[in-house]
Amino acid sequence: MAATRTATVTWNGSLAEGSGTVSSGTSAQFTDLPVSWASRTEDAEGRTSPEELLAAAHASCYAMALSGALARNGTPPEHMHVSAAVTFDKVGDAWTVTRSELDVVGVVPGLDEAGFDAIAGEAKHGCPVSRALAGNVELSVHSTVEESHD
Repeated sequence: MAATRTATVTWNGSLAEGSGTVSSGTSAQFTDLPVSWASRTEDAEGRTSPEELLAAAHASCYAMALSGALARNGTPPEHMHVSAAVTFDKVGDAWTVTRSELDVVGVVPGLDEAGFDAIAGEAKHGCPVSRALAGNVELSVHSTVEESHD
């Protein structure tokens, strides 16, 4: 079954001088987050950007894909921390999302660094957001496995 999620933006003014707000529709978990052109290309100053929201989407999607891949391997994670860094840069005359770099640190009992690295790299292909970006955005994964602190 297909799932559709929604968000809305209200924008006032021109691109360079204007600003707006973005709100989640489906979950209603965030409302009226400020967004502006300057928050994309200069200091965020308390505002978000499409690229920050894309980074959040990519990190959370990848964490789910990796968790599933590790469980299928018989080595479910005890804990993982995933971050995504999305780069927005001018390419020629057009501003473009050029990269999404994932960094994952995991506590995965029964799996060494090489095993974790292999599954972490493959999980990139299991993430729907990675697949949506593939071919348009450079994707990378850096992984680190840590010992359990029990």
